[in-house]
Amino acid sequence: MRVLGIDPGSRITGFGIVDQQGNRLVHVDNGAIFTDSATDFAGRLKQIFDGLLAVIAEYHPDQVAVENIFFATNVQSALKLGQARGAAIVAAVHSGLPVSEYSALQVKQAVVGQGKAEKGQVQKMLKALLGLPEIAQADASDALAVAVCHINSHALRSAAGPAIPKRQTSWRNFKP
Repeated sequence: MRVLGIDPGSRITGFGIVDQQGNRLVHVDNGAIFTDSATDFAGRLKQIFDGLLAVIAEYHPDQVAVENIFFATNVQSALKLGQARGAAIVAAVHSGLPVSEYSALQVKQAVVGQGKAEKGQVQKMLKALLGLPEIAQADASDALAVAVCHINSHALRSAAGPAIPKRQTSWRNFKP
């Protein structure tokens, strides 16, 4: 299985491609899409979309994993980050790929074993897990971590089997 991990941002969107070969994780590539700050915001979203389409066309991932928003300094930042996430998700869906989303806490837990791990700890663990010659650029490193999280989570879901659906309650028959 080949996973494209994405760390969306309106200025820098990181990507990381990781293969799962049996029990091994194999680093394929990583990088970042830098948007032109002189371009209007809609143009920056198009750069993210087009950049990820190019990555998908080059590496042919089987699945995509995207980091969820967990912190924003203000409402305007949160909206822009959400729109960047949307551009990334639409690029994946446009390419016919399934998309999974993970919180930063889930990503850190999957990579380091501790949800409150520091960014440096995650980067060092990725370097060791993937046999990287050096620590990847910050946004690319975050994207690699999302891909590793997805692979680990996918393996757990596969081993656990399908979820048993809960009995649906009809609200029409609800009596307080």
